[in-house]
Amino acid sequence: MSFMLISILSIFGLALGAPVLHKYLKENTGYVLALLPLGIFAYFLSLFPTITGGTIIRTSMPWFGGLDVNLSFFLDGLSYLFVLLITGIGTLIVLYASGYLKGHQFLGRFYLSLLLFMASMLGVVLSDNLITLFVFWELTSFTSYLLIGFNHENPKSRRSALQALLVTGTGGLALLAGAVLMAIAGGSMEISVLLTEGDVIRDHALYLPIMILVLAGAFTKSAQFPFHFWLPNAMEAPTPVSAYLHSATMVKAGIYLMARMNPILGGTDPWLYTVTIIGAVTMVVGAWLALCYTDLKQILAHSTIMALGTLTMLIGMGHPYAVEAAGLFILGHSFYKGALFMVAGTIDHETGTRNATLLGGLAKLMPITAFGAALAALSMSGIVPFVGFIAKELVYEAALGFEAIAIVMIVFAVMANIAVVASAGIVAIRPFYGEFKETPKKAHEAPWTMWIGPATLGGLSLLLGLLPWLIDESLISATASAIGGETAVFELALWHGFNLALGLSVLTLLAGVLVYLYWDPIRESLAMRSFNTVLSNMPENGYDHTVAGMLKFAGWQTRLFQSGYLRYYIGTMVSIMVIAVGYTLFSKASVPWPTGWAEIAYYEWVLAGLILFAGFASIKAKTGLGAIISLGVLGFSVALIFILYSAPDLALTQILVETLTVILFALVLVHLPNLKPEPADAGTFSDAVIAISAGGLMTMLMLAALSFELDPFISEYYAENSYTLAHGKNIVNVILVDFRALDTLGEVTVLAVAGIGIFSLIKLFRANPKKENIK
Repeated sequence: MSFMLISILSIFGLALGAPVLHKYLKENTGYVLALLPLGIFAYFLSLFPTITGGTIIRTSMPWFGGLDVNLSFFLDGLSYLFVLLITGIGTLIVLYASGYLKGHQFLGRFYLSLLLFMASMLGVVLSDNLITLFVFWELTSFTSYLLIGFNHENPKSRRSALQALLVTGTGGLALLAGAVLMAIAGGSMEISVLLTEGDVIRDHALYLPIMILVLAGAFTKSAQFPFHFWLPNAMEAPTPVSAYLHSATMVKAGIYLMARMNPILGGTDPWLYTVTIIGAVTMVVGAWLALCYTDLKQILAHSTIMALGTLTMLIGMGHPYAVEAAGLFILGHSFYKGALFMVAGTIDHETGTRNATLLGGLAKLMPITAFGAALAALSMSGIVPFVGFIAKELVYEAALGFEAIAIVMIVFAVMANIAVVASAGIVAIRPFYGEFKETPKKAHEAPWTMWIGPATLGGLSLLLGLLPWLIDESLISATASAIGGETAVFELALWHGFNLALGLSVLTLLAGVLVYLYWDPIRESLAMRSFNTVLSNMPENGYDHTVAGMLKFAGWQTRLFQSGYLRYYIGTMVSIMVIAVGYTLFSKASVPWPTGWAEIAYYEWVLAGLILFAGFASIKAKTGLGAIISLGVLGFSVALIFILYSAPDLALTQILVETLTVILFALVLVHLPNLKPEPADAGTFSDAVIAISAGGLMTMLMLAALSFELDPFISEYYAENSYTLAHGKNIVNVILVDFRALDTLGEVTVLAVAGIGIFSLIKLFRANPKKENIK
């Protein structure tokens, strides 16, 4: 078993044990739980020289071998970067949660969901099999649903969790369809194999459907416009969830998917323009929507949408500067955004509010938190010497190098980054500096578990900005090579001389400071309110109308089909069967009409007439006993047909069933009222049409089946092996008992369950004899 699978399974196992550990360890649970992701982080970090040196580690073990579904995992530069982020930041989040949710009655349950999510994300980024990736992908949707709805007493939390699940889950279904089509086009389920078949897939007739379906999964997961509305609503989750899922991991699963599929699906005009334009639009929309809110988490959530749009745009561009910028931006954004989310949660935890307009002067009371916030915000603003500055420079270089519509991309990038600078100031300056404002709770510095995360991530933003050579030709080059699909080596530096990108950075900073200073009137302006209504509220209203329409349609469908009458259910099912099967029969095959009527013996005519007579007699019977006798005659006549055509075992079964049925009906009959003939109406006529059509269709199907010879292989196999393998001389019995034993077991189980249900109803009726209706 590979170390990658062991890492995933160990976190799953720890998750299941987390509630039990919390029961005994109480406040110390977080320290113990953080040891496993920390250990996994340390182990993967020890592989740094191996992976950044170009080695790809791949392991596989069969899961569903017949379907080419394996537990396959592989580790290259791209997956390696995500593994370090998931486990490293995950360790800090577990510690942060231990302080943020200290004393919460459901903290053990929270640890369970958080660790399940962590293991699922590891599965997504390490999977080398499309179906395995999809399984972990859906697990991230499910576990994020649990985390977003953690405060389940709050209706907003439940609504936000369901919204995130429906949006990302729908995209997940699209991804599954795209994965299946990709496997068909590429001839394999293994991603490592498909990475070498990019030309084949891009030239395949299924390429466009594959691209659309895969991007649907990625866009919904990573909150691309117009699916961006679910991410800010997910801020109803506790802050540890926001800091982990919605900045460093879950929402970047879609980014990971696009980056992973870029060598397979990228390089075409549909991919280039779709991914680049959607990313650019999302980038600008998210950045400026952030300025419409005063809640710190809402500001950060919308700026996260901006970052996700930027990454999508860079992946769409696909040229060397773009993939290099994407690799560094993934790392830099995870550092500063995870830190700022934790800062926002700490402010809320210690002051009782997250409203930026109600906060000020907290730096003296919360100096360490203020320091961590400053480091992260400076990196977010793209200021020297932080890693965010280098990433922003690369984004501008990538936009300038996009020959198709370079001017448009530059304008979009500058506009978005201006808003990001202002947002960073709102989050990190207004709460901590200026005039002190009284808060609902008396503010003080948070415990170390809550400031260690922002301090660490902010410090790393500064360290990697000052020493970019630690990651440039190693981690970032390996990541960019995986995204671009070809080996490349990049050098990162703080200073590239006076160039257009530097000029744009200066312009961005100055304009961003100006927007920050005039944030209040800008936020309250009619233009910003209209912007928020059109680009935030309208997409969400579209979601609401879609869900409401589906529920309305479901209600209509239920009222139409779930009438409560068995006869209508049977009539509906039989009618649909007649239409569907009949259309297929007459459009796909020819029905030979029987010849040789003279060969039919007189006693066969007698039996046929007897069956018809018994059927009509059961319908016209005026008493229950008469109907039962008529049905019995029909059943025994069918048994005689079986005898005539050399099927004594079937005849015996038929006789036993008919005898038992007649007896049971007779026993029940004494408890039923006398039958009252109903006058013929439209319902009776439609029932007759349905019955005759179904009978006629079955007759035609049998005639069609008899008109051609089936493959003799199956019958020959059973004839040759029934006695030698199963030691039975009756082939039919051997098939039922040995070769198709599971089918028979299933049928017996169904009958047993039905019998238990009937027995329970009888007992219930006897226990409540005065109750007229038992539903």
